[in-house]
Amino acid sequence: MTESSPSSVRARSAANLTNPTHVEGHFESSATLRDIVIGLSDGLTVPFALAAGLSGAVASSRIVVLAGLAEIAAGSIAMGLGGYLAARGDAEHYASEKLREQREVVERTRDEEEEIYEIFEQYTVPRASAAPVLEALKQNPAAWVDFMMRFELGLEAPLPGRAHRSALTIAISYIAGGLVPLVPYMLVSRNRTALELSVVVTLAALGVFGALKGKIVGTGWLRSATQTVLIGGAAAAVAYLLAGLLNRPT
Repeated sequence: MTESSPSSVRARSAANLTNPTHVEGHFESSATLRDIVIGLSDGLTVPFALAAGLSGAVASSRIVVLAGLAEIAAGSIAMGLGGYLAARGDAEHYASEKLREQREVVERTRDEEEEIYEIFEQYTVPRASAAPVLEALKQNPAAWVDFMMRFELGLEAPLPGRAHRSALTIAISYIAGGLVPLVPYMLVSRNRTALELSVVVTLAALGVFGALKGKIVGTGWLRSATQTVLIGGAAAAVAYLLAGLLNRPT
C-alpha cells in the first residue's frame, strides 16, 4: 500500500472543494405532508369554531371541553376514514390502469410505440433519438408499462400500506390540531377569557404550522405562515359566525 504525497492530498482536497458532491434536496413525502396538512388544518378550525360557538351559549367551560372532545373523536374517525377511502381509490385506479396498459402493450403494440414517440416529442426529442429508448423498453415489457403509467397517464405506483398510513396520519393530525383550541377551556373557567386565549393560541399554531410547512417544501416560511394564518383564520371566523347564528335564540 503506497502513501499519498502531501501535494497529491492537497490536490484532492482542492478538487473536492471546487467539485463538491451533489446532494439532492427534494422533498419526497408530499403525500404524507398533504395528509398532515388536511388533518391539522381541519383540526385547528372545526373544534375552535364549535368551542367558540358554544362559549356564547353555555356558561360552563366543562361542557365546551366535553363537546369539543366528542367532536375531535368523531372528526378524527371521519377524516381518517375519508383518507383511507381516498388512498384505496387511488390504488384501485392505478391497478386498473396498469392492467389496461399491460393489455395494450401486447394487443396494440404499434399504437403504444407511437405514444412513446409522442411523449418524447413533448420534450423536443426527435424520433431518431427516441428509437433506441423504445427498443430498450420493448425488451423489458414491465419497464415499458411503468414508463407509460408515469409519462402517459401521470400515475405513480402507490406505496404498500398507503391507505392505512394515510388514515392514521390524518386522524392523529386532526386530534393534535383539535386539542390546541380546547386547551384554554381546560385551564380557564371563564368562557370569554378562554375564547380570547383560544383565538390567540389557534392563530399562533396556524402560523407555526405554516412556517414549518413552508420550510419543508421550500416555499418560504414567512409566506407559508402568513397564508396559513389568513386562510385558517378566515375559515375559523366563518365557522364561528355560523355557529353563533345557529346558537342565537329564536
